[in-house]
Amino acid sequence: MTESRIVSHEEWLKARTAFMAKEKAFMRMREELARERRELPWERVDKDYAFEAPEGHVSLADLFGSKSQLVVYHFMFGPDYEEGCPSCSFWADNFNGIGVHLAARDTALVGVSRAPLARFEPYRKRMGWTFRWVSSEGCDFNYDYGVSRRPDEKSMSYNYGTIQRSADEHPGISAFIEEDGAVFHTYSTYARGLDVVNGAYHLLDLTAKGRQEEGLPFPMAWVRRHDRY
Repeated sequence: MTESRIVSHEEWLKARTAFMAKEKAFMRMREELARERRELPWERVDKDYAFEAPEGHVSLADLFGSKSQLVVYHFMFGPDYEEGCPSCSFWADNFNGIGVHLAARDTALVGVSRAPLARFEPYRKRMGWTFRWVSSEGCDFNYDYGVSRRPDEKSMSYNYGTIQRSADEHPGISAFIEEDGAVFHTYSTYARGLDVVNGAYHLLDLTAKGRQEEGLPFPMAWVRRHDRY
């Protein structure tokens, strides 16, 4: 039995219209937050990172291709993983097909994992993903951008020190820009900050039942790889 009030169309429209004022205020706040994010300072990337790609070893600058901006999804696929993280796979399902739209705004998208390319390439094919995905095996990229625990660490500070974790791998998104031959790190986000790029979550948030994660052992306990439902 539903606990929601059942009302006439006129009452529903009145409530919906009133709520729209809050939605508009939130949208304006979100636009302002995005503007302030774009105004954050940059840090120059001076370290040489080498990635394993299908065409061979490439640099961070190479991942931009012909674009001036790069978005990296830090995908949890450690060197000993047999499959990709279910949650990261949930997020990755949002990336197929968007590359052409990002490219139209001078931006490239790439997934980066610490596992060797040969280890996650079969998984990529199984999932049917077409976005670019490379390996950071052998370089410090994952460590430097706060998504992997170094071998000599018992735990690591995640999400700018707000969370202490002992796991080896964690998700994140980092943004970079190339200007005058130099690469700069402009932004990174982790944990709940990743929700903004998950279209499935946003669609669920529009429904009466929402995400339906209350009472679960952890919020994404319901998530499966898309070929396992």
